[in-house]
Amino acid sequence: MKKHLLLLACLFLGSVTLLHSQITGTVKDEDGTPLPGASVVKKGTQVGTTTDFDGNFSIEAIIGDRLIVSYIGFEPKEVQVNSTIMAITLVSGVQLAEVVITGSRNPNRTATESTVPIDVIDVKELATAAPQVNLNQILNYVAPSFTSNTQTISDGTDHIDPASLRGLGPDQVLVLINGKRRHTSSLINVNGTFGRGSVGTDLNAIPTAAIQRIEVLRDGAAAQYGSDAIAGVINIILNKTVDELLINVTTGANFSENANDQTGGVDGATTNIAGSYGIPMGDNGGYLTLSGDFDVRQEYSRMKEWEGDVFNLYNTVERFAQADGADLSLLLDDDVTDVLQYANAAGIDTQGATTKAELQPILSADNTTAELAARGLERSDFNMRVGQSALRGGRFFANFSLPLDDNGTEVYSFAGLSSRTGNSAGFYRLPNQSRTYTPAYFNGFLPEINSNIKDQSISVGIKGMIGDWNVDLSNTYGKNSFLYVIGNTYNASLQNASPTTFDAGGFSFSQNTANLDVSKFYDDVFSGLNVAFGSEYRLENYTIVPGEEASYAQYTANGEVIKLASQQPAVDFFDNSRPGGSQVFPGFSPNNALERQRSSVAGYLDLEADFSESFLASFATRYENYSDFGSTMNFKLATRIKASDNLNIRGAVNSGFRAPSLHQLNFNSTSTIFDNLGNPQEVGTFSNDSKAASLLGIPELKQEISKSISLGLTSKIPSANLTVTVDGYFVKIDDRVVYTGQFSGPGTGTELDLLLRQANATAASFFANAIDTESKGLDIVITHDAILSDTWRLKSDLAGTFSKTKKVGDINASQVLRDAGLVDTYFPEDSRVYLEQAVPRTKVNLTNSLLSDKWVIFLRNVFFGEVTEATTTVANQQDFGTKIVTDLSVGFKASNELTLTVGANNILDVYPDRADPAFGNRSGGRFDWSRRSQQFGIAGRFLFARLSLSLK
Repeated sequence: MKKHLLLLACLFLGSVTLLHSQITGTVKDEDGTPLPGASVVKKGTQVGTTTDFDGNFSIEAIIGDRLIVSYIGFEPKEVQVNSTIMAITLVSGVQLAEVVITGSRNPNRTATESTVPIDVIDVKELATAAPQVNLNQILNYVAPSFTSNTQTISDGTDHIDPASLRGLGPDQVLVLINGKRRHTSSLINVNGTFGRGSVGTDLNAIPTAAIQRIEVLRDGAAAQYGSDAIAGVINIILNKTVDELLINVTTGANFSENANDQTGGVDGATTNIAGSYGIPMGDNGGYLTLSGDFDVRQEYSRMKEWEGDVFNLYNTVERFAQADGADLSLLLDDDVTDVLQYANAAGIDTQGATTKAELQPILSADNTTAELAARGLERSDFNMRVGQSALRGGRFFANFSLPLDDNGTEVYSFAGLSSRTGNSAGFYRLPNQSRTYTPAYFNGFLPEINSNIKDQSISVGIKGMIGDWNVDLSNTYGKNSFLYVIGNTYNASLQNASPTTFDAGGFSFSQNTANLDVSKFYDDVFSGLNVAFGSEYRLENYTIVPGEEASYAQYTANGEVIKLASQQPAVDFFDNSRPGGSQVFPGFSPNNALERQRSSVAGYLDLEADFSESFLASFATRYENYSDFGSTMNFKLATRIKASDNLNIRGAVNSGFRAPSLHQLNFNSTSTIFDNLGNPQEVGTFSNDSKAASLLGIPELKQEISKSISLGLTSKIPSANLTVTVDGYFVKIDDRVVYTGQFSGPGTGTELDLLLRQANATAASFFANAIDTESKGLDIVITHDAILSDTWRLKSDLAGTFSKTKKVGDINASQVLRDAGLVDTYFPEDSRVYLEQAVPRTKVNLTNSLLSDKWVIFLRNVFFGEVTEATTTVANQQDFGTKIVTDLSVGFKASNELTLTVGANNILDVYPDRADPAFGNRSGGRFDWSRRSQQFGIAGRFLFARLSLSLK
């Protein structure tokens, strides 16, 4: 009997041990090759691990548990634990089958099974094969619904590219990193570009080497994630690879017929060095992955030559005076004896004039041709830099995770630093303009904007199980600063006393977000129920830093700062006022300087239920309260019906909102903005609680409110390795925030005239909830994976977006503006074009990757739809036709560690349509291609070479 009891006890203990054993195994592909970095997660929990270099894994589980195994580029697989040692094989698949964490808090949801459209983009693969190296351009060419282009002659926007989703504003898409809210840039776009009046996220502050994949949710999600998620969400999943050193070195340049001011050759050279390395942490799959890059980008220009006036006869007088060793500043006084002396020496017919007033109409006559010859200059010497700014920068990111036990408790963190300096140029200041103090700049000058952009962020959290609930507590902080140094410039009103370099000040924005997220998956309710709820507290801070006095002030001829209406600025020979401040970008004054804060608190509930294997529904609601404008509550209802094993129908309806940013509420400055004719205007931006706004009847800002609906289907044809998704959408936004046109005072000494004079401005602009809009469109994605032979594989992706945005209803103008006839200034015609037609509304890309054990051949064709010139004159609104841009690269795997890639972006050297002189938008030869409406830029053909090194 004792022997039987002992045997039973051993069997019992053995079974208990078996039930609670550490499960080990390997994950391989169909050919038996180990898959390092594959994800192995216990279904319905946050307990998980990744495979090592040999495809091995170890996870705490019991017999009967189910594991979700996934790896980018392969179909995910669900397996039941029936042994302590497991061998798992994954089958090559499409990226859309990757388990996603965006748009659903269900830990088991894949992109094709989701209720809303989600793109999963393998950045690691693109970083090796594609020509683009910065994140904005990678997304611009791979995700049709995403738009971003390098801007030109647009002040700070030359240095941070605005980006959008589904044609909505840059501030209507929310960016997350590892599921945590990313802070926005401190820059607000106020110059002539798409997204004018908005604040976006600086995606180029994130090194591509730090990114594993990107999930793009193309549907409104404010009820799940809060403000800004009207167009959708971009979630950047950071790299967590360990025991592998990855290095990419990319160099290239534009080899184009229009390079170097349309003379041909090579320009715009770019070099990027990127790397990452991960260190295992602990014994349960922890990691510390460090990634970073450094790049240098040279400027390029596509302006051929200036066609307008450069010199007048007074400049000829100056030339003769300079040759005689005279002080040119003395020519400006009222004693014209010296002016007459040099005019006679130059052979100028002064028609008997003896006073400055009599000489002014004579010497203002154009004399460009003769002066160019006499000075040995050409018209191209007066070119602007129309194309790309120069940039130099470095970025660093760290991603950390340390499991604390075998039950999924984990401490995690990720952090980033970036520093970027830029150099761009504005309009050339010609010697015949009052803006040019010719005693200092005899032939005029090209003023430069030097930017210093810094970005810091850190997120820290702990997650694990409390009972049966998954709990995640985190805090995320981020800050972006943008400072200006204006060089090769002048404060013309200071005359001889002006410096040529100015500290113009700048701005910064910081955001701190604390989150508590709780969820639980019930696999025994219906066919699965996920319950999630949580809260968020966010604190934001916006600061404007003043520049030095000379960067913003206007001075009298005696060098006194103008503070009174009775004071008059210094003038040129023709009695035109000399503008104050640093040319191209006047600095921020102490009157502009401010520091503003606000806070918000939010709570959400998110339910997702599989009522059966064929019917899924989700509901989310979120309440949010802002300290500066009140509360909002939003909802989202979504569903997916599995019509068959390979066909899903999905749809969603939701409400959303976007709180006006602190930048839009508080930004104020004076900027030099050039009108449609290329004439400079000093435009003051005033906040909506200012006296100027009150005089014009412009109300204070309030939140944008949206309602949207989407309907789509996903279909898989397993026998053909084909996946198709089609999604249509409609988004209505009320009280959309825009940047108004330029209001001028009547010039009769009114209070508005006085306010403009105090701001050193001739016109005023504001941010206002001026319009309502509707956006609708269709997104199509088709992916195919073909095994051509034992050694060759072809992956193909066809993706397209077809969208339209338009203003609806009347402009939301006050009665004061209506009575004054200023409604068309409140929302001018060029603002309508920026909103509706300045970026392609149709974009289609076809990407093919042909892979073998030695070769990677990458071919991509992108179709860009037409755009329209953004100008206030309807007759000048030229349409620019559709274009196709082709990228091609060939990669050779010289060894397991080394891959060499050469290729091209825009290999056929395609350009947008040229500006037709008949439409009057060339601005005297400055812009042979539109600077206001962008399809894909004007760089032309870019050839590159890349070395990729992987050491394990």
